[in-house]
Amino acid sequence: MEGASVARTRSQRTLVAWRHVPVLDVTDATFDQEVLRSELPVVVDFWAPWCRPCRAIEPHLVALADAHAGRLRLVKLDVDTNLGVASRYGVLSLPTVILFADGEPRVTVLGARPARHFAEAFAPWIS
Repeated sequence: MEGASVARTRSQRTLVAWRHVPVLDVTDATFDQEVLRSELPVVVDFWAPWCRPCRAIEPHLVALADAHAGRLRLVKLDVDTNLGVASRYGVLSLPTVILFADGEPRVTVLGARPARHFAEAFAPWIS
């Protein structure tokens, strides 16, 4: 599936199989173009392959992106291989999810939260 995350574990392969909206993996090199210059708000999931809470929230984020397709983008950034962006935005714990709008970080959610928490936190930025 184009734009989907590279599956690293069996459970992640399962998640990739049912995604409706493409979830792009961004890197230090592509972050500015894909996130900061986006015309749509972008939810950035800062994650790592070893992070179980990161895997737990992924379905919540994918469902949110599906529900707001065309008004919101979801991207993932592996902090183990992309230290620059994570450092720039002070990501010190996982999972960290930041919504960017108009090239600026607008909302940060730390830790594994229920789906409702993400929806409520991001609602003001989803038109």
